[in-house]
Amino acid sequence: MKKVLKSSALLLALTMGLAACSGGQSASQTGQDSKKEEGKTGQSEKVVKIVYARGQDSTKATEKIIEAFEKTHPNIDVEFREMPADTGKQHDAYVTMLNAQSSEIDVMDLDVIWPAEFAQAGYTLPLDRFIEKDGIDLSKYNQGALAAGNFNGKQWAMPKFIDAGMLFYRTDLVPKDKVPKTWDELLKEAKALKGKGGTKFGYLMQAKQYEGLVCNAVEFIASYGGQIVDKNGNVVINSPEAIKGLKKMVEIVKSDVVPSNITTFTEPESHTAFIEGQSPFIRNWPYQYALANDPEQSKIVGKVGVAPLPAGDKGSAAALGGWMTAINKYSKHPKEAWEFVKFMTGPEGQKISAIYGGLAPTLPELFKDADVLKANPFFAEEGFVNALNAAVPRPVVPNYPEISEIIQINVSKALAGELTVEQAVANMEKEMKAALNK
Repeated sequence: MKKVLKSSALLLALTMGLAACSGGQSASQTGQDSKKEEGKTGQSEKVVKIVYARGQDSTKATEKIIEAFEKTHPNIDVEFREMPADTGKQHDAYVTMLNAQSSEIDVMDLDVIWPAEFAQAGYTLPLDRFIEKDGIDLSKYNQGALAAGNFNGKQWAMPKFIDAGMLFYRTDLVPKDKVPKTWDELLKEAKALKGKGGTKFGYLMQAKQYEGLVCNAVEFIASYGGQIVDKNGNVVINSPEAIKGLKKMVEIVKSDVVPSNITTFTEPESHTAFIEGQSPFIRNWPYQYALANDPEQSKIVGKVGVAPLPAGDKGSAAALGGWMTAINKYSKHPKEAWEFVKFMTGPEGQKISAIYGGLAPTLPELFKDADVLKANPFFAEEGFVNALNAAVPRPVVPNYPEISEIIQINVSKALAGELTVEQAVANMEKEMKAALNK
């Protein structure tokens, strides 16, 4: 594996003229040998170098994946290009590069909310021909994660790891057979337990006007059978199901089981209150489990369980998070890039990511793997796996940031009582249709 090019150097390179770059080669590397001996055949074969870009990785997962890939693909060298850790800056760096039709990178990791945007802009290659040629069985993947990379009937990115909203609860206060299965049961249990065991609240969530609010809203809407945008790109938010889901969200936010300032809560505020023992229940992402069991920070170590989020009329639904991997449309080496994508998002690559990076696989079969479970005992929790299986993507649209803002503003007004849910939904329908039909 070639040395990492840090994000500062990358941004400098972007400002110096990305269009001049090609094939991931830099001036300092043009003198590298172009031959590598093939141990099995004794034949020399031209070595192709590809560049893989992703955000900062503080674990050894990326290094281990590249090392394993290069051992089985001796004619392909992979250079890891580190992008900014901030996902917004990472997104903008990609866009700057790809707008210049640069082939400097070949493979890139994308947040689950980016594939449609990048596909619409012509930044990424459709992967269907590679998938069909190699007989990749897409049914083996978590379908929610897979759907996040599908746009206009084509697969533009492969799911690498998954994140999903989950319900965490205090096992010292909530017996396993009393874990709420529905939102109505949650409200009832939260009210009964508020104030017990040193708690101040009954339930914690994220309700500030930011992306986390969209995730919470998606979960309520989907659990009652509603959608925001359907698979064909049609705005379908104005439905009885979506209205019922958002009304339940408003009911919980306005109840006395949550903090009075819950509309200022993001992940840090909610997870801090939970690990300080202030609530029996919280909606959060998988990292909450490890945080709650960290003796240096948590007062509830060994007292945390996990379950799918409560169900509405349709069932449980969890907002999908995580990352996917795509190929730069302008790559000079698409075949080699696909080999790396296939490896990294396949069983071997995802197993390495799980063991060395603690990342939840998008291949459910790996949750039964002994090595994966040894490294991540949390993955063996039935509630954890069931919560992942309930994952649904946020709206798969090419201008997601604009759609997200529309949702944030209108849901926030509904939570504040400035709009009825019906008014908020009507506004979202009108504004999203206008945004998508530009």
